[in-house]
Amino acid sequence: MENEKQFAEFIEKWLLSIGVDAEMTQILKMIILVIAMLLIAGILWYIGQQFINRVVGRLAKKTKTNFDDYLVQKGFFNKLGHIIPIVIISALAPVVFTDYEDWIPYVQRTTSGLNILFILRAIDAFLTGAGKYFGESEKFKDKPVASFTQLSKIVLWLIGGLILAAVVLGKNPIVAFTALGAASAVLLFVFKDAILGFIASIQLTVNDMIRPGDWVSVPKYGADGDVLEINLTTVKVKNWDNTISTVPTYSFVSDGVTNWRGMQESGGRRIKRAIKVKISTVKLLDEKDLERFSKIELIRGYIEQRSREIAASNAERNADTSASIVNGRRMTNLGVFRNYILAYLRNNPRINQEMTCMVRQLEPTETGVPMEIYCFSALKAWVDYEGVQSDLFDHVLAVASHFDLEIFEVPASSDLRNLIPKVS
Repeated sequence: MENEKQFAEFIEKWLLSIGVDAEMTQILKMIILVIAMLLIAGILWYIGQQFINRVVGRLAKKTKTNFDDYLVQKGFFNKLGHIIPIVIISALAPVVFTDYEDWIPYVQRTTSGLNILFILRAIDAFLTGAGKYFGESEKFKDKPVASFTQLSKIVLWLIGGLILAAVVLGKNPIVAFTALGAASAVLLFVFKDAILGFIASIQLTVNDMIRPGDWVSVPKYGADGDVLEINLTTVKVKNWDNTISTVPTYSFVSDGVTNWRGMQESGGRRIKRAIKVKISTVKLLDEKDLERFSKIELIRGYIEQRSREIAASNAERNADTSASIVNGRRMTNLGVFRNYILAYLRNNPRINQEMTCMVRQLEPTETGVPMEIYCFSALKAWVDYEGVQSDLFDHVLAVASHFDLEIFEVPASSDLRNLIPKVS
C-alpha cells in the first residue's frame, strides 16, 4: 500500500510541475489512478482466466473423476476468477479516491456487492456441475437430482440476494431477514409450485414412485411415454409420438398416474382382451361334432378325457342320451373352443407360461358372450408385444367358425342392403 501512495504522490507532483492548477490536479490524478487500477485489475483478470483455461482445464482432464470436468464445463473456476480484479479494485480504492474520501464507502460497497454476486454465480455453477455429475452417475441415476439442485439454487439466490441488497445499501443483513419473515406469506404464495414440487420430489424419491426412464401414463395431461427429467416443479415425459409433455411434479402424487415399471421388470406384459361370440351359435355337441373336433391336435386329448368323464357321469345317472340330446351331460362348442384357445396359449412360445394364463367367459350382453383371454406376453417391447397380441387374435377370430361359432359384429350397410330384395 505504501508503494501505491508513493505512486499517487508522484503523479500529483508531476501534474503540478507541468503547470496544472491544484484543483484540476486532484481530478486528473484520480482519473489516472482509476485507469491504472482498471488496467491492473484487467491484466490480472486476463492472466487468471488464461491460467484457469489452460492449466486447470488440463489438470481436470487428467484426473480419474469427471466431477472437476463438469465444474470446468459449467464455468465454476472462471467465475471464481472474476473475484480477483474486484478484490484489487477494493484494495486500491482508498488510494485512488484519497482526495474524495466520501466516495470510498460507495466504491467499497459496490465492490463488496460484486464479490458477493460473483461468489453466488460460482456456487450456482458448482451446484449445476454437481447436479450434472450425480444425475449421470449410476448410483443416483434414478433419483430426482435436478429437483434438489434447483431447490438449492432457489435458496442460494434468495438468501444471497438479501445479503447482496443489504451490503449494497449499507444495511444490516439481519434486518433483511426480518423483513423476509414478515413477507413469508407472500413468498409462500409466489413459490407455491416450487414448495409443492420439492415435497413431491421427496415423496417420489422415498417411495421410489418414478425414475428417469420409467414408462408412465398421466391421462389428465395427455402424457404417455418415458420420463426424461424430474425437476423441481415439472417432470418431462417423451410421448410415443416424440412430443414432449410437461407435467407438474406434484401431480405424480396427487393425480392418477400409471407407472409401467413393474411390467417392464416382470417376466411379461399383460394381454387382456375379449371377443364377443354370437349367442345363437352356441350349441350342444353330438357324436359327429366330437369326432370332427377330435381331429384338432391341440384338443384331441381334452375331448377324449372329457368324453370319458361325461360318459361315466351319464351312466351313473342312467341318463337316456339317445332319447334327447338334452338328457345327461354334453360338451358345448363354446366350451371346446375355450379349451382350444387355452391349449393354443399353452403351446405358444411367445406367451409366458410362468404367469397367469386363462380363458374365461364373462357375463353375456346384448352383443354376445364375451370370451376374455388373459395372459402375459413374454415379449415386452411395445412393437413386439403388439405383434404377439395381434397374431393371437388373428388366429382366434379365424378358427372360431371351425367350431360352428360366429363372432358378433354390428351389421354393416352392405349387410342390410343384401336383406332387401333386388328390384328387376
